[in-house]
Amino acid sequence: MSTENNKLLARRLYDEVLNQQNDAPLAELAAPGYVEHDPLPGQGEGLAGLADRFRMLTSAFAPRFEIEDMVAEGDRVVVRWTNTGTHVGDFAGIPPTGRSFQIAGIDIYRVEANQVAEHWHVVDELRMLQQLGIIPTFDQTPA
Repeated sequence: MSTENNKLLARRLYDEVLNQQNDAPLAELAAPGYVEHDPLPGQGEGLAGLADRFRMLTSAFAPRFEIEDMVAEGDRVVVRWTNTGTHVGDFAGIPPTGRSFQIAGIDIYRVEANQVAEHWHVVDELRMLQQLGIIPTFDQTPA
């Protein structure tokens, strides 16, 4: 698969799955042996675990992802995104706050046989928890 096709595959995860809150395409987009290297608390393994992740994120946050950058080389695709959402449901034992947030993150995917086979994830969780009022913000004023 070409790097352009790999990028289209990754884009579909955001456009068709996360932003449309529709897990139906996951069976087509992700490999049966899918590996999540940074699972959410309570997320299972494999393709079923990816569906768990989707349900946890969409039911708790009603997210909207905007892809800022996408780079592909070989079988890897790196996506830098901004996620805007509202905390509308329970997440990892944290009851909904009703507060909105905007955070940045980076996903790395490995593509195999036209499907996402592995995923690594880095997100600014501190900023999200601060925006949701779960932990205090740091005073940014110089001393």
